[in-house]
Amino acid sequence: MQRKKSLFHRQTHYNMLLKATDGFSSRNLLGSGSFGSVYKGMLDGKMIAVKVLNLQQRGGSKSFMAECETLKNIRHRNLVGILTACSSIDFQRNEFKALVYEYMPNGNVERWLYDDRNLSLLQRLDLAIDVAHALNYLHHECGNLIVHCDLKPSNILLDNDMVARVADFGLSKVLSQPLHPNQSSSIGVRGTIGYVAPEYGVGSGASPEADIYSYGILLLELVTRRRPTDYMFKEGFNLHMYAKAALPDQVLQIVDSTLMEDESDDEAGEMEPRTQQAMLQKREECMMLMVKIRVACSSHLPHERMKINEALSVLLKAKNMLCSPRHRGNFPRGA
Repeated sequence: MQRKKSLFHRQTHYNMLLKATDGFSSRNLLGSGSFGSVYKGMLDGKMIAVKVLNLQQRGGSKSFMAECETLKNIRHRNLVGILTACSSIDFQRNEFKALVYEYMPNGNVERWLYDDRNLSLLQRLDLAIDVAHALNYLHHECGNLIVHCDLKPSNILLDNDMVARVADFGLSKVLSQPLHPNQSSSIGVRGTIGYVAPEYGVGSGASPEADIYSYGILLLELVTRRRPTDYMFKEGFNLHMYAKAALPDQVLQIVDSTLMEDESDDEAGEMEPRTQQAMLQKREECMMLMVKIRVACSSHLPHERMKINEALSVLLKAKNMLCSPRHRGNFPRGA
């Protein structure tokens, strides 16, 4: 689903963004990364997020260009929309580059997972479906093949309706044609430890399969609430192996315990024991299916990974399984 084009058409200058963010005040700082810091602000009566590039950091300018090139012609419900870019000079005559995005009021998925905000099973399933839609669009529907290269929970933002939006395309690659996963590339592909596909470590070029690996790890993290860099993962043992070893009979032992106590419990007391048991079984079957998909996406070998459209199809079936006719009306979000 494509989004409407930005309403911002005029050129944006440094002083405009300085004023919009109250002087890039620490009170408005949303977060910082390798290539810059993000501030919330107000421009023309609209809440915005301003990513100020750190041009002293190696790769900062390249990240700015990559993000501009990637985002200038793409629009999708599950991508954070870019409103405008700023290439200017500050009051000290230093080069200044920034990107202006739609503001996402509900922050990122990482904070929801680990700051005790308690995402329900249905919400996590919706997030998984949203990100799958975004990847399917980038890999197959937007004209050029776009590889994100840094998919992780902190790069998945949530709008006012808790719809997931993929963000931060600073490492993305626009490919005129797909590279074979084993084909080497002269362009160094970087990402985040724990989410980087194994083939990147041996110099393979950017590929959709590498994004699928990161997606699989992201989804395993959603279900288990364990980071891929958790202390228990060492000496060759990783999150993928942890989940795979639990299939098929021990899945409930590795999933986040709060998933067995989500929003449907409020109504459980009004149901007959048989109905309660049927709901519990549906939830368990859904979690089993979700773990299977995630393991299939994060296989070590690229050619063994599930295709994103296949993963999306199975996730939609899982949601249909979870949302019985009785409850479907309570959840207005659609896939």
